[in-house]
Amino acid sequence: MIWSIVKSSNALKAGYSYLSSSVRGKADIYGMPVTISTELTNHCNLNCPECNSGSGLMTRNRGYMDIDLFEKVIDELRRFLFNINLYFQGEPMLHPKFFAFIERSAGVNSVVSTNGHFLSGGNAEKVVISGLKKLIVSLDGMDENTYKLYRIKGDFEQVINGIKSVSEAKRKTASPMKLEIQFLVNRNNEHQIPMVKRYALDMKASLKLKSMQVISNGSHRYWFSSLKNFNRYKFTENGYVLKSTFPDRCSRLWFNPVITWDGKVVPCCFDKNADHIMGDVNEDTFREIWHGPKYRIFRRSILEGRYTTEICRNCTSGLKGVNY
Repeated sequence: MIWSIVKSSNALKAGYSYLSSSVRGKADIYGMPVTISTELTNHCNLNCPECNSGSGLMTRNRGYMDIDLFEKVIDELRRFLFNINLYFQGEPMLHPKFFAFIERSAGVNSVVSTNGHFLSGGNAEKVVISGLKKLIVSLDGMDENTYKLYRIKGDFEQVINGIKSVSEAKRKTASPMKLEIQFLVNRNNEHQIPMVKRYALDMKASLKLKSMQVISNGSHRYWFSSLKNFNRYKFTENGYVLKSTFPDRCSRLWFNPVITWDGKVVPCCFDKNADHIMGDVNEDTFREIWHGPKYRIFRRSILEGRYTTEICRNCTSGLKGVNY
């Protein structure tokens, strides 16, 4: 009950500071974030071509988050957070202590997004009864050939069987955990949208149809969907750009930061290479970083001209009429 009051009070402070900053153009910050993303690892078993980790475009070091570091962060922030995402770049279920992170997240709604290759055997039921709030499984094709066009090195049947195992375990245990299938709509799989809708119903899962982010030069014509509401981009004489109004504000900087596997705090989930490090939780408390000068300067730069920051030019904030 006390935590509920603290969380709600903090959310009001965060909301007020964001609105005040947006109106006044000043980087005010009150309270703490209401949700965070923590990167258990940036290693991955797949080579998805438009993923920073899988494509090999990632420039930062690879590794696994130390559970003690995670405990330090969650102990400081637990009373403020409504949600914690146990993923960023990479495949979180590759972490040798994956289930310990869910256990340590007690008191906060935890979410995991996975490519679905580690849900076989006893893992399906273990995930379902772990206390996890939501499991998101990526499934970007409804047959082996279509699936492997994007999920390179993936195994379609293994993922399908894993989803089925989770669905059956949910029924068997009457678990309240939510199961969501995520489908990145692109030119090669858009014709399978009716199929994945039926499949999600059969699995008693929700379905998230998402537009696809493109990061590789020259690959846009291969991936861009012909469906207007699943294409984030438009062509110009200089190439393609995001269909965004690029407002000079971004709620992510007031509500949901990211912590990389090695403890670096970055402003949002679009800073995949950690180009804008606000601080290091190995050295300082999160509060010191959140209210510190680097964060304040970065927030101010977004309020003064978001488009000047490179990571913002492929961001969905301000994107209208497109599923993301």
